[in-house]
Amino acid sequence: MTTQEIQSIKLRFGIIGNAPALNYAIQVAAQVAPTDMTVLITGESGSGKESFSKIIHALSPRKHGQFIAINCGAIPEGTIDSELFGHEKGSFTGANEARKGYFEVTNGGTIFLDEIGEMPLGTQARLLRVLENGEFIRVGSSKVQKTDVRVVAATNVNLLDRVQAGTFREDLYYRLNTVPITVPPLRERGEDVYLLFRKFASDAAERYRTRPIILLPDAVPVLTRFRFPGNIRQLKNIAEQMSVLETERDVDARRLAPYLPQDQVSRLPMLLGPGASDGAAGNYSERDLLYKILFDMRRDMTDLKKMVLELASGQRPHEAQELLRQNSHLFSNTSATTTFEGNGSNEYFLPAPANPYHSEPAASYDDETPVEDIPHETEEETLSLDVKEREMILKALKKHNNKRKYAAHDLGISERTLYRKLKQYDLEQV
Repeated sequence: MTTQEIQSIKLRFGIIGNAPALNYAIQVAAQVAPTDMTVLITGESGSGKESFSKIIHALSPRKHGQFIAINCGAIPEGTIDSELFGHEKGSFTGANEARKGYFEVTNGGTIFLDEIGEMPLGTQARLLRVLENGEFIRVGSSKVQKTDVRVVAATNVNLLDRVQAGTFREDLYYRLNTVPITVPPLRERGEDVYLLFRKFASDAAERYRTRPIILLPDAVPVLTRFRFPGNIRQLKNIAEQMSVLETERDVDARRLAPYLPQDQVSRLPMLLGPGASDGAAGNYSERDLLYKILFDMRRDMTDLKKMVLELASGQRPHEAQELLRQNSHLFSNTSATTTFEGNGSNEYFLPAPANPYHSEPAASYDDETPVEDIPHETEEETLSLDVKEREMILKALKKHNNKRKYAAHDLGISERTLYRKLKQYDLEQV
């Protein structure tokens, strides 16, 4: 198809824009129009899918037949079968007389089923029969009727996802998707955004009998970079709002900004930092978040060491003293000084743990307090929380002669959690 033919179709159906994806979609619609093949139009809401269905009908041999557009999502599930295929008198409450359905009325024409993904499964089965055999049955009737209707369907959802979810028939999907046409969203059409805005502003000015809105050079890039999740429909609304509300006809970027929702302006991923939106993530820079994670890990290790100390203090004094001496390098930062009484007393002096966020010289006890310098071999410290947790569980079980109830209580966890931990660390046979 030549460029002139595509431009002629655009002029005839009021389509504005020169984006390559748009031109290709028009070309496919024009090529498939003379046939009777079923067409599935996909595209976001407001991107202009219905215009392509009209192109297909107007350029087909059925152009003199009737064209009906139906929004499947707007018809209640209980009445959609009656709307599409008709019903007999008395077939349901309120059916006071027989009624023809859309497939019977549009015999020899084209029916456009928008939002086909919202069609109920029962109606999908009826539609599949129409597409395959041209047959349908009215609600409340047993008589099979024939129809010659071309179906053009459209959707703004991924029908394959609906097929996998079990809400759309796979056989119907492939029957509808004989010829697919993809309508590009407005944000992918580049300079078409400005062309459409000028068209809508001109139409609004004529309707309201005022001078059209003109965007100054600094406002044009702001408009074309906008995401337009509502596509052409949203752009038209913005142009009409400005035509009514703006007292000045020449609009710069500053005056345009209030009409563009801020959460729809950028197409970049959200950044963490002072400029981010409200929430916890916006209160931290990337470096602050890293520091916070490191401090939390250090605090968890300190708490774990304290817990081991508390468990060890519950054993017999001599065993606890020997355990702490052998592993004293693990508890260097849990207290300022750890003192053991060598007279058989069960008293252990464990000052408060140091603040992991601030390093200050450790507080010392009175000079008269004897502190014995115990030589020991330094082993390489492991920082694995799993290893420490496994050791703590083993010590608690040993302390309580494998009585899990008391071990769980000593560890400060529930019996169910202890059973899960035993299974996790392969300690079920202990």
